[in-house]
Amino acid sequence: MSEASAFRTLDDADVANKRVLVRVDLNVPVDNGRVTDDTRIQAVLPTIREISDKGGKVILLAHFGRPKGEDPALSLGFIAQEVASRLGKPVAFAPATIGPVAEAAVAKLQPGDVLLLENTRFDKREEKNDPDFVAALAGLGDLYVNDAFATAHRAHASTEGLAHKLPAFAGRCMQEEIEALAKALEKPERPVLAVVGGAKVSSKLDLLGNLVAKVDILVIGGGMANTFLAAQGKDVGKSLCEHELAGTALDILDKAKAAGCEIVLPVDALAATEFKANAPHRVASVDDIRPDEMMLDAGPASVENVVARLKDARTIVWNGPFGAFELPPFDTATVAVARAAAELTDAGGLLSVAGGGDTVAALNHAGVADRFTYVSTAGGAFLEWLEGKPLPGVEALRR
Repeated sequence: MSEASAFRTLDDADVANKRVLVRVDLNVPVDNGRVTDDTRIQAVLPTIREISDKGGKVILLAHFGRPKGEDPALSLGFIAQEVASRLGKPVAFAPATIGPVAEAAVAKLQPGDVLLLENTRFDKREEKNDPDFVAALAGLGDLYVNDAFATAHRAHASTEGLAHKLPAFAGRCMQEEIEALAKALEKPERPVLAVVGGAKVSSKLDLLGNLVAKVDILVIGGGMANTFLAAQGKDVGKSLCEHELAGTALDILDKAKAAGCEIVLPVDALAATEFKANAPHRVASVDDIRPDEMMLDAGPASVENVVARLKDARTIVWNGPFGAFELPPFDTATVAVARAAAELTDAGGLLSVAGGGDTVAALNHAGVADRFTYVSTAGGAFLEWLEGKPLPGVEALRR
């Protein structure tokens, strides 16, 4: 992916009196009919407002959950009200994505009006990027705006197909994401430090392989670090560890060495015999883990080590926590490093970009998500971008 100037944005679009199909990400967490986290709704409001204010007719396309055909429980009807309350103006809802009901709802729109169509995934052709479904969607609009980076790794009808049928533009949220990511890995200020944590090496092999060639320092945390420590001959006790990937871990260490990328692993850990909140624990060197113990977080010396390197870095890219951050006190390392990164960002010395579900939850838990330069709401798309893979929904927006 090259820089954001390679993409058409709303600055290039004349939306006045046009029907504008806007793909948004409204796949929000819901509990008992209540939205429990509206981050994704808030993220797309600037694009909706701008098109509406410029006299465009806004037609929102979104999916919700993983329906197998039409499923009343996964209808977007109630989401229209949630968007309206935050937008401060009515949002009409059509209980269809294409066909006479959707066409009639679109025909009623006046310049500035906003309409949400039904869950795009109620039609099985959406995920197949079916040409007839793409054509039916395209018939409802004059322009297409993609503001859903979180779905950009999927070549679906509403995320990729439409961009080939109508004049296509990146919305403000998508534009911000592309610009932040380009700054972090395309043409970053160096040194670049990446933090990769989480449970398993196996789920992040492509990511690690791509990053060692692009960053100066790679900090490995979470259960993944245990696999690397075990590969180096350390006894990790009962810690989460993929012993069968020892060879792979050593290959990654060799690749990093050849690329001049420094790998930073924990030197100590919070070790406990039980996986539960506030379990009795001790600070132990990674050379001194007992057979009945698990490393549930990086220890204080490891944190000091990472923070010291952060102070010299100019860019940080973060995906995945250091430990079992949902169980106190095994959130200590993640919180400490997150706060250090936030302070350096506040001081203007660090560009900080983070993404992925667990990472966003961890930064919210540390109370610093709003102090990072950019926090991506995307999970899979953010990971695939870090892995160096082209994202169909983004590629389709190139000039």
